Amino acid sequence: MTEIRTPRLLLRRWQPDDDLAPLAEIQADPAVMSRVGDGTPRSLDETAEDIERWEEEWDDEGFGVFAVELLGPGELAGAVGLYVPDAPEQVAGQIGIQWRLARQFWGQGYASEAAQATLEFALQDRGIDRVVAVTAEGDTSSEKVLHKLGMTPLPGRAEGCMLYAIDLTEFEG
Repeated sequence: MTEIRTPRLLLRRWQPDDDLAPLAEIQADPAVMSRVGDGTPRSLDETAEDIERWEEEWDDEGFGVFAVELLGPGELAGAVGLYVPDAPEQVAGQIGIQWRLARQFWGQGYASEAAQATLEFALQDRGIDRVVAVTAEGDTSSEKVLHKLGMTPLPGRAEGCMLYAIDLTEFEG
């Protein structure tokens, strides 16, 4: 089982029996989901489908979205990981990084810590040459995380989105 420990977090595979309810609560929050996909909160059934899809990606691709757990209390803080975006076309089919954390964990550096560990995993452990990111225009919190990761904006525009990337040669993990 793939696990990554950081100073404050455990990034691990999903345990649907334990993780479904807390993740569903996170994904039902309109503020959290306003930064994810089309911004629509997700139901319990949709969250179960997300976990199932993420676990299938792990099995099929050798990478996926981690459950993010706080070390110590063991509380599920959210999700961070790798996926293959199907849009926008400038990054479709490439390997992307994404995250979503419960609102009570915003502004504490958890997103940066988890994303940094995930990027190291992608580039060093899985040998992925390049990782992209898609964030909504105006999502300054995510943009700060992307800059901390060393990701740089891609040229051109995608409607309503900012696109970023980092190549292995630029990574300073």
